[in-house]
This record gives sequence, structure tokens and C-alpha cells, in this order.
Amino acid sequence: MTVSEIKKQFLEVFGDNGEELRVFASPGRVNLIGEHIDYCGGPVMPAALTMKTTLVARKRNDDILRLKATDLDIIVETKISDAESLKGKLKWGDYQLGVALELIKDGYEVCGCDLLYDDTVPHGGGLSSSAAIEVSTALCFATLANEAKGIDKKIDMIEMALISQRAEHNFVGVKCGIMDQFASAMGKADHAIHLNCSTLDYEHIPLNLGAHKLVLTNTNVKHSLGSSKYNERRGECEEGLAALKTALPGATCLADITEEQFNEHSYLIENETTRKRIKHVVGECARVKKSAEELKKGNLAEFGKLMNLSHDSLQYDYEVTCPELDFVATAGRKIDGVLGIRMTGAGFGGCTVAIISDDAVDTYIETVGKAYIEKFGHEASFYVTEIGDGGMEIL
Repeated sequence: MTVSEIKKQFLEVFGDNGEELRVFASPGRVNLIGEHIDYCGGPVMPAALTMKTTLVARKRNDDILRLKATDLDIIVETKISDAESLKGKLKWGDYQLGVALELIKDGYEVCGCDLLYDDTVPHGGGLSSSAAIEVSTALCFATLANEAKGIDKKIDMIEMALISQRAEHNFVGVKCGIMDQFASAMGKADHAIHLNCSTLDYEHIPLNLGAHKLVLTNTNVKHSLGSSKYNERRGECEEGLAALKTALPGATCLADITEEQFNEHSYLIENETTRKRIKHVVGECARVKKSAEELKKGNLAEFGKLMNLSHDSLQYDYEVTCPELDFVATAGRKIDGVLGIRMTGAGFGGCTVAIISDDAVDTYIETVGKAYIEKFGHEASFYVTEIGDGGMEIL
């Protein structure tokens, strides 16, 4: 929907009382490389997408919040003072109420609002539709709160990302990392973000796709192994680090260990499976570093090769892919014009991300789509997108 169409629907739902309508937006994200290493102290390289949440807002003269989405019939209504009591009771609206409560804890005076959300980020595909909702909401509430107090200063978007992360921790109950919210808040068109999730040190790396597109393929599956295997992998990483620290006592996390050091001391990890896990983490950290170097040179082809290596490592060493993801990656690599393709996100389902030349996009979608349904009996979904900006008010 266009902004004008969303505004029109807003007035149809909430009526026109003459007050100004404000529009805020924040994108979903894709992690281009750097998977399953954030909790090992490693760097990641996400990028904001052009798919986003657009929020039309209007202040009220009371402390009531009314929330609606363009694709849902329900309207969630609550007093701000009663929001805490709705934790765990809502089918929709947790992200927004959680953000409101975290802003209040940080001293913002959140005002009553009517809010209408329009999402173009696919839900459940691992592209962080939740972060897009959280960051757009935080930006809206913080902007209106500052204006009510006569505070004329630019909103700190890293603060909005951290508030959004806390909302997901404390109200939604998901102990997520910072990458999703950070990318949604701090994205920059035609740039990836080289981010240290531990320190929040970051650099925008130019990623001019030129005659290429980002193509996301959603396998439309999510295997139930995810949460249990996630905890298992974290335990294996801790076990491997402990073994390596006997020879490398200065290492505070696996990201401190170079590939050369790992190759020299890997014998200290007696369990072969654990050794494979550490091989992935150390190698993936190196691939992120190399990716930043290649992208600064404008070398998209070399970056694509690193994406392929990342998927192979996630498949064979870290073992967090699934047959559907591996099928898409293998089939995609056979098509001329596909520079690189890998799973993105937690794995065990969800999406792959590929960089594909413009003239090969249709062939990729047709060929992989047909083969996928023949193999698995259900369709994959394809999204052709670009790298966009982070959260902002649309004036």
C-alpha cells in the first residue's frame, strides 16, 4: 500500500478529528554473512531491506493506545497504565506495548495514540518483521514524547534499537540478540553494516548491487529442532573455547581466535563434533572480515564466493541447515548469474539470500521454484528486494 492508501484506511478506521497524521517506517533485515557467531563474540553483516513496516500515527488527548494492522480486523485498545497487565494475553500488539513500557522506564512520557501498521516484511520468514514493528513504534513514541516536552533533538536510533530489544526480552519473552533491531534502526541504502554485537561498534560498508538484485527464497518451513539445537550449539562452543583457552589463555571468546591458531591447537578439542562447530565459528568470523575487505573494493563476485562458503560451513560443520535450504542453495548455484547464495537466520528452515544478476532473476525463480515444488510438494516464496534505509519519519 502507498502512504496515501494507508492514511485513507487510517481515517476510515479511526475517523478524522482534524489532528495531524504522522508517518514512520522501519525495515526488515537480512543477514548477508556472519551466522551463528554473534553469541561467540563474532561480527555480523546485516543489511536493511526495502521491505518495511509503515506506521501512521495520530496523538490522542488521553492515555489510550489503539492499535490496528491493515491486514487484521482486530483493534487492540488499552490504557497505557494498563499495558503491563496484557503481557502474554494478546494475539497481536505485544511488540508495540512492550516498546511503550520500555520507553517509559527510560523516562519518555508516552502519549495516547491511534496507530495503523502496514507491513511488507513477510512474517515468519526470518527477515525480522518484529524488529521493523518495534523500531518504527519506538521512533514514533519517542518523537511525539520529545515534541510534547519541547525537546528539539534528533532521535538516537541506537537507543531505539536497544529499547526495542529490551521490549522483546521483557514483554514478548524472546531473548534475542541486538542485530535485528540494530539493522532496522541503523540501515543505510546500498550499504551493509559490519557490526560487533558485543560492543556495538559498527561500520557502513558500501554494497552497490549495480546490475544485481537481492533475492530471498523462503522455504516456508520451520523445523522444530531450532530452539533445542540452538542451546546445544552454544554449549558446544563453550566447550570448545574452554579447551582452546588452555593454550590461548588470552582468548575471551571464540572470535578472538584466528584460523591459524585454531589449526595449530584444534587437537585440544577431543570431541570431533565440537571441533567442527568451532571450525565454523572461527572460519565464519574470518569470512565476515574478508567480506568487508572485498566489498570495500567493490568485488561483488568474491563476496558471493564467501556467501557460498558460509552456507557450506553451516551445512557440514555447524549443521543448522535443513534439506529445503540445502536444496535451494545447491540448485541456485547451478544457474549462471547467481554470484552467491546461503541460508540466512537461525536455520532449520526459513530463507536463503542470493545475489543474482538482473537478467538471471526470472530464470532463478522459475527454475528453483519448479524444482522445489517437485521435490518437496509445496511452494517456496521469492522476494526480489534491495538494500534500503533504516527507521525514519516520512515527511
